[in-house]
Amino acid sequence: MKLSWRRGVGGALTSLTGLAALLIVALLAVIFLDVVRGGIGTVSWRFLTEPPSDGMMGGGIFPALYGTAALTLLMTLAVMPVGVLTAVYLHEYAPPGSLLARAVRVAVVNLAGVPSIVFGLFGVGFFIHFVGGSLDRLLGYQELHWAQPGILWASLTLAVLTLPVVIVSTEEALRAVPLEHRTASLALGATQSQTLMRVVLPGALPGILTGAVLAVSRGAGEVAPILFTGAAYFLPDLPHALNSQFMHLGYHSYVLATQSPDVEATRPLLYATVLVLLALTFALNLVAVLIRARTRRRAAAAH
Repeated sequence: MKLSWRRGVGGALTSLTGLAALLIVALLAVIFLDVVRGGIGTVSWRFLTEPPSDGMMGGGIFPALYGTAALTLLMTLAVMPVGVLTAVYLHEYAPPGSLLARAVRVAVVNLAGVPSIVFGLFGVGFFIHFVGGSLDRLLGYQELHWAQPGILWASLTLAVLTLPVVIVSTEEALRAVPLEHRTASLALGATQSQTLMRVVLPGALPGILTGAVLAVSRGAGEVAPILFTGAAYFLPDLPHALNSQFMHLGYHSYVLATQSPDVEATRPLLYATVLVLLALTFALNLVAVLIRARTRRRAAAAH
């Protein structure tokens, strides 16, 4: 009787879990189909390669597309080395009971729970006013040069935002490497550093790339942290330096939805911009997933 009751409860919980997953997929499909239906007629080569015009009532989104790609690239270059090195220290080198490691883990957990708008305010206070202001004084600039919103500060702010994702995923990937691989390498005379570089990190590379996928996915769609640190309302020119402001697809969508004098006229542009942002995010994820799958195949062939 107990066994059948347990099986019934297990089946019910499995059905509820599957129903919840199906509901999430259905909601995503409805949103995606609505965006495609509203924006597919506006997306064209001209729309993708021209700057906005007529007060953003016409034209294209190339500056926003370029700015989003450049921002995501700079964010990835900033967050991946720091996140991977932190995870390596926590899992491979930190002694048991280390106060520093415990403090880092607490900081990572707290960072993961901070609202994104707070990161934007942090970026203004730390990167722009403190770091940028210090650079201006050190380099002798009389006018604001680094102490102003720019793509560098926006990318570093997003790097801080996505840092917990990279650290946690990398540490889980390191933990998934079998202990036998480490002990066999050490038994053959390799040092801990050689074991890390030639055995552990190659085995954990698919999980590290998973962290990169998650970081890129979140960073490409975040708007709140870049509102104060570099995103521009309307800027048809491309960013030419690290301290230049830039347009962003997410912020551009927000502007079209809330600041347009004629919402109905800009609705097709809004849907098309959101569609391009979704397509860009999916494309970045797809590239990372393909790289991860190829890396796994090579690792499996090597073993």
